[in-house]
Amino acid sequence: MRVVTKQSELEALTREFAEAPYVAVDTEFMRERTYWPILCLVQIARPAESDDPRAAAIIDPIASDLNLGPLFDLMRDPDTVKVFHAARQDAEIFHHLSGAPPEPLYDTQIAAMVCGFGDQVGYETLVRRIAQTGLDKSSRFTDWARRPLTERQLSYALADVTHLRGIYEHLNKQIERAGRAHWVAEEMAAMADPSTYEVDPDEAWRRLRTRSTSGTFLAIAKELAAWREREAQARDVPRSRLLKDDALLEVCAAQPKNMDDLSKLRLLFREGRKGDVAESILAAVKHGAETPKALQPKPPEGRETRGGANGALSELLRVLLKAKSDEIGVAQKLLASSADLDEIAMADAPETPALLGWRREAFGEDALRLKRGETALSAGVDGVQIVEL
Repeated sequence: MRVVTKQSELEALTREFAEAPYVAVDTEFMRERTYWPILCLVQIARPAESDDPRAAAIIDPIASDLNLGPLFDLMRDPDTVKVFHAARQDAEIFHHLSGAPPEPLYDTQIAAMVCGFGDQVGYETLVRRIAQTGLDKSSRFTDWARRPLTERQLSYALADVTHLRGIYEHLNKQIERAGRAHWVAEEMAAMADPSTYEVDPDEAWRRLRTRSTSGTFLAIAKELAAWREREAQARDVPRSRLLKDDALLEVCAAQPKNMDDLSKLRLLFREGRKGDVAESILAAVKHGAETPKALQPKPPEGRETRGGANGALSELLRVLLKAKSDEIGVAQKLLASSADLDEIAMADAPETPALLGWRREAFGEDALRLKRGETALSAGVDGVQIVEL
């Protein structure tokens, strides 16, 4: 097994792999106690004519003091495609450490969704269905920051890229034959955009799952979520270490004005009831509560319960989505989300990813025509069909 722990080995490896048309890449990291992920291993493999052990390697940034600059250069090499499965977190790590995500990038999970393998298909499933073999998952819960790692743990990690080569080649050929390469290219362009991995604290409130549409409630939630995001980044601790989501929403509902009010809340950690954290929470609540109505956040379109004609249209669009997904063999979640369908149904001028680029071509135009009454849905022996009116 090729394990890279020396600078000279890393430089030689990256020079060699830069000559390949693509490299398969995966990472092992730890994030339980930090805001930013701690990179523990990088697994990488290039195409190989046979089972060449030199064609795959593990880079160990913890075992020695490696300067990962040569690896980052390879991740930005425009002549070598970087192939990942479920690339989001891996790309975020490279963006955080080097200032840029890998490019050009190819995500086999998205490619598999385009090829009809279902929603967010796992790597193990693709290995079984395409490579027709299984994976040893006994080392799944390894603490990747501990050293030394056993041969079995390293072999487990390396398997995440050795099979990925064949999966990439299989899916890429299938997509080329279907004429859908531009669909995948649009998705990959978004994943290679640095803004995809940059968190704006002022937008962090949108990740909260709240049913409230109160402007004051949402203004307080925005202030608290922004404070929590900045503080977690500065301390390099998980957001939940400062304030869990359910506690944050409890604060929004209670709107405490002083330490005594805070002490009565049920879900706050002890640290949230005293000191700087408590003062920051109270300041955020005060600032949010004083936000003028015109500047208060608005709930996303469709946040209200679906009802009436628009609610019925949302349900019709869900039937259309299932029918189109089955017809063209693309995962439903890749075509449109539930929020996309609600916005198309309820907004006068919907602005949603389902109406942009290849999604509009594959689904969005049909959704708009159904909304305008130009088409209808009919149930027949061959399933749901689109009928021209």
